Amino acid sequence: MNTELQEIRSFLANKHPFDLLSEKTLSDLPEKLQIRYFHKGSEIPDTGTLFDHLYLIRTGEVELKTADGELQARLGEDDMFGYRSSHVGSRDKLKAFAMADTLVYQLRAADLYRICDQNAQLNCFFDTSDEVQKGRQREATSLFVQSDQTQLNLMLTQVKELLSRTPVKVPVTATIQETAQVMSQKRVSSILIYHEPERREQKLMGIVTDRDLRNRVIAKGLAPNDRVSEIMTENPATINSSDFAFKAQLQMARYKVHHMPVMNNNRLAGMITTTDLTRQHTCSTVYIIGDIYKHTDIDRIKQVTTKIPELLVNLVATGATAMSVGHLITSITDAVTIRLLQLAEKRLGPAPVAYAWVAAGSQAREEQIAKSDQDNILILADDYIPEEHSKYFSLLARHVCDGLNACGYIYCPGDMMATNYDWRQPLKVWKKNFNQWIDQPEPEALMLTSVFFDLRCIYGNRSLFQDLRDHVMGKTRGNRIFLGHMTKNALSRKPPLGFFRNFVLIKGGEHDHTFDIKLNGIVPIVDLARIYALAQCSSAINTLDRLDLMESSKAISIDSAKELRNALEFINHLRNQHQARQVKAGKEMDNFVSPDNLSHIDRNRLKEAFLVIRNMQSVMKSRYHW
Repeated sequence: MNTELQEIRSFLANKHPFDLLSEKTLSDLPEKLQIRYFHKGSEIPDTGTLFDHLYLIRTGEVELKTADGELQARLGEDDMFGYRSSHVGSRDKLKAFAMADTLVYQLRAADLYRICDQNAQLNCFFDTSDEVQKGRQREATSLFVQSDQTQLNLMLTQVKELLSRTPVKVPVTATIQETAQVMSQKRVSSILIYHEPERREQKLMGIVTDRDLRNRVIAKGLAPNDRVSEIMTENPATINSSDFAFKAQLQMARYKVHHMPVMNNNRLAGMITTTDLTRQHTCSTVYIIGDIYKHTDIDRIKQVTTKIPELLVNLVATGATAMSVGHLITSITDAVTIRLLQLAEKRLGPAPVAYAWVAAGSQAREEQIAKSDQDNILILADDYIPEEHSKYFSLLARHVCDGLNACGYIYCPGDMMATNYDWRQPLKVWKKNFNQWIDQPEPEALMLTSVFFDLRCIYGNRSLFQDLRDHVMGKTRGNRIFLGHMTKNALSRKPPLGFFRNFVLIKGGEHDHTFDIKLNGIVPIVDLARIYALAQCSSAINTLDRLDLMESSKAISIDSAKELRNALEFINHLRNQHQARQVKAGKEMDNFVSPDNLSHIDRNRLKEAFLVIRNMQSVMKSRYHW
């Protein structure tokens, strides 16, 4: 188990009711979780309904409201909401909103159902705890760190392990001069200010940094004998000593501070600085995401995203599942996109009309790899007036798409980006476009729909996206002619397996004696799952979610669904291994795999996976094609 998943396991092991799980179930659970980041003010979830998943808040704050906006619950770190955790009010009308930048662990309803079905204690907990929990539960205080580990990862390091000294502090009655003298003697850049009532514990009142001494004393015209309370920052944000260092890093990024007091429950424990964190961190998803949100220029964000190939190598080396790799890397892409949009709005001013920035393709499905192109669109509100508003959204799209390209997410070769005027349209135009694509499924239209049926709102007004999605689902419901055309288009991409179960390889050119593992191995499964999801009018986007739907709706047998899931995981795993080898060799990443680089066992397993795809394509052809 890689370090990030191990950290999540340690967290769950100390959180009720997951502490009731068996060791095996507990160890398997982290791979089923998705790490999701929601910006302040955004709705949770961005697709589907609130009760499609169970959400566990790791950092941040969430409010549950009715459709009328009435507050039902205010949740914080360690609280749960969503599937089987709450029915405050009417379940189908509840909405959740991030009231601060929020990091959540997301568990699919189907996965929680299976776990509860196998664990009577957990099933009892969720059956009897239908009201959303209001109390905050403590952070995990235990962790696993190998003794020979040379660098502690922020995901596995508790804040208390970064404290190298007892608290440096002065009472609130101290003078500015006395405070400066203590800081000089102790050689620290910040100091805690406390109040100590009679026979009670010391209470944190504020902090003072060397910057405060330089700026505030002179600016206020204060004398050395004035009270330090005149220049201190009152009621600073704090972190608990048992919290993990990655949480401290996210908190500092959120509040834009470089020093944060550390508390042991209500007692002063010390001070942590950004220098402490920088000294300790290694490459981790949460650190990368936190780093992205603190930068204000593209060049700095670009520097952060250069760590993604290294992250892929680490994840592959530690045995992360392909599903986990896809979710983790996509979460970074989402963070980059959101940050670029924030910076664009800061530069251009507020948008003149509401809009939704929507990702398409692998980012929408949360299945990205370390090297991906960008597919995105803009949905504009119908009060958009081209003559008045076009320039703003053209500049916004250019800022974001250029920024993504600079950060390694190359321009879409087919120009399916918001910089293309055709893909930057009001809601009513998007509806008209989908009507035409569905009613007149020409080859180009089928190519577009194979991308644009995989959409996920990343930023902005999510109701615009949901309105379009509902419209599209209504158009495809029961439309067997359109599904037939989609099936015919999907069947054009077949696994590279010959009649005698030999690999069909590219001959000649740059990729001689290889096959495209993405185009001929992964895409066929993605296409299969998409068509079945459309047939069921499902809003599921992730391919594994769609395969679960195929099983639960009995569109295919349990065994067939399991075989497809295993095939998808194995093929993705081989691609990740292939690209990790290329990164370590200093080569450009691609999808062209040579059978010569696979072991005998892997070659046979891959052939079996391709056979599964071919058989399921035959089933789909008989069902939807004519």
